[in-house]
Amino acid sequence: MRKSLTITAAFALAAGVATALWAYSGEQYVVCNLNPNGDNWLALKAGPNINSKRLMKLGPGTFLETWSPDPVGAWREVTVMRDINDWHGNGPHGWVHVNYICYVDWRGKSGG
Repeated sequence: MRKSLTITAAFALAAGVATALWAYSGEQYVVCNLNPNGDNWLALKAGPNINSKRLMKLGPGTFLETWSPDPVGAWREVTVMRDINDWHGNGPHGWVHVNYICYVDWRGKSGG
């Protein structure tokens, strides 16, 4: 009986974790707050830190889809979108600094 309860509890926990993992469907952000008199691009990095390899440069207005509801320190895991309607999740994938992305509010407003 005890073994069956342990297996049932483990299954319920695993199902709950799986549900939690699938519950976040991503949010849309756009590259913003760049200095037009400076480099005017945001680095897509391989990891959530300044020393990670730069994968590509993202220009102002580049749309991004997030992978997690919370940042890791000052970094968000993202997929680069081709345009505002691209929710396929198959673009370049990496990390960006949160100071240079603004949330896209589908009600017509955006903010950082």
